[in-house]
Amino acid sequence: MAEPDQRLFFLLQQAAHRLRVAADRRCLAAAGITSAQLGALFAVGEGGSTQRELAERLGQRESAVTAMVARLVEAGLVDKGPHPREHRAVVLRLTRAGEEALARVAPVVEEFNARLLAVLGEAGFRHTVEGVGRLARSEW
Repeated sequence: MAEPDQRLFFLLQQAAHRLRVAADRRCLAAAGITSAQLGALFAVGEGGSTQRELAERLGQRESAVTAMVARLVEAGLVDKGPHPREHRAVVLRLTRAGEEALARVAPVVEEFNARLLAVLGEAGFRHTVEGVGRLARSEW
């Protein structure tokens, strides 16, 4: 029996890069947004968010999220409003344009997941979702 490939970290990086490039190309064509912006819009669309909460959901530093939020606000996809309890915080919400961008990119996401399912097979897809989800939630 062949020894399992010990280059898992490299393979994950390589796969993530290829998938991100392909997803960015498709998301930009469909809605004028990148896959990173799509993730932010999904997170904000779940009932609004502060920048700190968004950073936590995306697993990024607040400084990186601040720059992304500025671009999303400038593009008219997200707006900032007063926080109901914290006077220094703002709440991010999708604008109508942000909601429309998510609607335009939904078929791209479905197509992407269908392609992943075709490549991995049903059991492989399910195991990959579970495994990558555990990796994403684990502490490093």
